[in-house]
Amino acid sequence: MLVRVWDAPTRLFHWALAACFVGLIVTSQMGGGAMVWHFQFGYGVLTLLLFRMVWGLLGGHWSRFSTFLVGPREVWRYLRGKGLQHHDVGHNPLGALSVVAMLVFLALQVTTGLMSDDEIANAGPLTRFVSSAWVSNATYYHKAIGKLVLLGLVTLHVSAIVYYFFGKQENLIQPMITGDKTLDFAAPSARDSGSERKLAAVIFLVCMGLVSGTVIGLVG
Repeated sequence: MLVRVWDAPTRLFHWALAACFVGLIVTSQMGGGAMVWHFQFGYGVLTLLLFRMVWGLLGGHWSRFSTFLVGPREVWRYLRGKGLQHHDVGHNPLGALSVVAMLVFLALQVTTGLMSDDEIANAGPLTRFVSSAWVSNATYYHKAIGKLVLLGLVTLHVSAIVYYFFGKQENLIQPMITGDKTLDFAAPSARDSGSERKLAAVIFLVCMGLVSGTVIGLVG
């Protein structure tokens, strides 16, 4: 049976975050005038993270944190091949850990970016509110540690997609494009109506307004 797993807002979040991440990596390597875009991509990631936090509480069934976040016992059961049937619908326990890690380290990367200073021409808007030691540590983490951790997580994510495609003959990308997944058992479908999408749009605009207003207030 065909089940709506990923609602449209979750799918748009996923691909927008991927685009921003690529933009951040590219602009960080270019430097110079590209750093203006680097900051913009960073603000975009912050907006998306805020949206995902809210949508993880109000979104479609399989996008909610309460649906896919499990304890160590469930993770261990899954690793032993004794996972529950619904683990094959949305994020499985390992996928859930990957999602949490990605969100946490992206938040750390954005936060340290706001406090970083390249001592040339670019400084985060929070640098003037923290000590020089904080700025130094944040800059080091942002440039040397956080970027490598995120690249590692992305590599792991892509490797898992490739493994599922060739090893288990399961396409994980298609459901994130169409939203639907074919299952051989009954499972609840995620709500993805026009009203849900309008709610998501309002939430996103509020998050964007909060980030833009805060940044303008700090920079201006």
